[in-house]
Amino acid sequence: MTVSVLNREMYSEAEAARLLGVPQGTLHYWLEGGTRRKKTYKPIIRVEPQGSRTVTWSEFIEAGLLRQYRREHRVPMAELRAFIDLLRERTGSPYPLVHHKPFIYDRQLVMEAQDEARLDANFCLVAVVRDQLILTPAARDFVERVVWGEDDVAAGWKPHSDPRSPVRIAPDMRFGLPAISGISTEAVWEHAEAGEDDEEIAEMFGLTPGEVRWALAYETSSRAA
Repeated sequence: MTVSVLNREMYSEAEAARLLGVPQGTLHYWLEGGTRRKKTYKPIIRVEPQGSRTVTWSEFIEAGLLRQYRREHRVPMAELRAFIDLLRERTGSPYPLVHHKPFIYDRQLVMEAQDEARLDANFCLVAVVRDQLILTPAARDFVERVVWGEDDVAAGWKPHSDPRSPVRIAPDMRFGLPAISGISTEAVWEHAEAGEDDEEIAEMFGLTPGEVRWALAYETSSRAA
């Protein structure tokens, strides 16, 4: 995964919010910050506001972690902002969470950053268990949702809530839209809506009937959200 791909503009805010399952206003606040109750807040994902309504691949992945933590734990934004700022400083990367290394090989760095940011114990990404640093459940779920490339950066995202699903999002496949074996899940959905059965769709796209069913399961859950 090259730097140019990490910084590639992939989605509109609306499309990124839909794929992540968060309100667009929430995603915009994470990206650009804003003013609430006469107080101005800095962005969480971006270093500074950019006035842009497009979302890069790196920003999409980092928003995936925020989604996980806000949905599962309601982590205070001020603490998360301080934590991410510290990781930026220590790693030298504007988007430190798109890298696999802090979660797997350098958990001590994550521990130090979360301690300095004063993250509540319930919100931490790593914890000490029997003298070993392990990922907390929310951090582990995020790491498992990301498809990590050979160069240890995020090469894909698993959008389906069912961990068994083979549906993937990748910046170099179907323009970053959900796909299965290179076939857009939306295309599979459209053919099913037209009345074609699983076997017909599978033959048309070179998929297995099981892959067709996974594509339809993802589209059904996405549209119901």
